[in-house]
Amino acid sequence: MGMHSALEDRFAHLVLFDTETTGIDPEREEIIEIGAVSVSEGGEDGSFNALIRLSKGRTLPPFITQLTGITPEALAAEGIEKAEAAASFCRLLEREDTLLVAYNAQFDLNFLYYLLRDTGRASCLKELKFLDALTVYKDRRDYPHKLKDAIAAYGLDGEVENSHRAVDDARAMTALLWAMAAERDDLLEYVNLFGYHPKYGVSGKRISSVTYLPQGYRRGAPLYEKKRGGDAAAWSGRA
Repeated sequence: MGMHSALEDRFAHLVLFDTETTGIDPEREEIIEIGAVSVSEGGEDGSFNALIRLSKGRTLPPFITQLTGITPEALAAEGIEKAEAAASFCRLLEREDTLLVAYNAQFDLNFLYYLLRDTGRASCLKELKFLDALTVYKDRRDYPHKLKDAIAAYGLDGEVENSHRAVDDARAMTALLWAMAAERDDLLEYVNLFGYHPKYGVSGKRISSVTYLPQGYRRGAPLYEKKRGGDAAAWSGRA
């Protein structure tokens, strides 16, 4: 359960989501698990979690099984088809005034975009706004910046876990979001504003509605204070 924040005044509905994937390149790799929690009026009102079968002929790298605990056998036995996963996920996004939240959202949104595009559902991203919880956290604490570091920094260890399973990590992110809002209620300033490491640049396709600004490992002024109109355009969620 959260506290009341400016984010909730602006958005009636939040969807916090996470993906587990076969690797880091969204054009070449695939989502093997997607999980999300739906939040309104400060509390969870629904969730979705699914293993997703790999395309024919693809295999699951052993290090991904080691990281996530997801086995090829589990994918084969419990996995659903990409089209079914995309349809179920899009149903979560149908309410008006929905904000889609992820931790390192550029990564998860790129993977989500390809899943939806390839199943003919990219349009369900079109009206959404996005929040990257990692961008917020990097303005709050110095390196390291993994989700588990954020959970520890806000004393959430006994409450949630960064298990590298999608719905668990989405729930962990929900607790983190409220903890960050309680500390400083400026999360609304980060909507459609993503930080990227100046040395490495923006990874994957840029989202046309998002402003990208360099954000290093050490904190400075909040990123939104540096916002000056953003970078060039990108994908628009239209395939």
